[in-house]
Amino acid sequence: MIITTKALVLSKLRYRDNDLIVKCYTQHYGVLSFLLRGVLKSKKGLTKTAYFQLLSQLQLVIVHNPNRSLHTIKEAKINHLYSSLHTNMMKSAIVMFLSEVLTHTLKEEEQNDTLFSYLETTLLWLDNHSDCSNFHLLFLLNLTKYLGFYPEKIHLEHDYFNLQDGKFETKQVGDYAVSGENLILLKQLLGTKFDALSNIKLSAKQRQSFLNLILLYYELHLGGFKKPKSLQILNQVFN
Repeated sequence: MIITTKALVLSKLRYRDNDLIVKCYTQHYGVLSFLLRGVLKSKKGLTKTAYFQLLSQLQLVIVHNPNRSLHTIKEAKINHLYSSLHTNMMKSAIVMFLSEVLTHTLKEEEQNDTLFSYLETTLLWLDNHSDCSNFHLLFLLNLTKYLGFYPEKIHLEHDYFNLQDGKFETKQVGDYAVSGENLILLKQLLGTKFDALSNIKLSAKQRQSFLNLILLYYELHLGGFKKPKSLQILNQVFN
């Protein structure tokens, strides 16, 4: 079946000498993988590969076969042309990191318009704003809404947050109780929109500490989730 769908590029992998396997999150079918045959062979093909940079927003005409693991792209074009996402060093580090997180968290092969819209609009926000040092923190926190483990916002006045249960508590229970600076920042971010992120001032140490906390939260709620390999690069860029 031939369909047209929006798509976000999650990852790409060289296959054999001249082929690419590209994994995308599509608006109509969720996560799909595509085999681009011979795309590295010619200059025309190399131009085409430029479309498939990490987290690029595309419009694809695809041949979808539910019985196959690899699908075919008949036509690809840029849906939103980024102005800075792949050229700004800080934003490029965020893109590398978030694409790895999304590759390991987005598994479903079904339509989810609200999640697709969240990814689409937040990436456009990142492309259009210069102050991006805390973007990935709020992005990951809000992403948990769509993954099913967003923190319960009742009892924000309590002194601890239980990472395992995803709720605020009056006392420290178990091994995953959050308090102190990370708790304060969590409460701030739960009430913050992207346009207000510049009001939150963090040191590199505070940012890394909270990011490690969020990644632990993902590990506790998503089976098989591991810290992205690009985390070290991200921390170096924002140090």
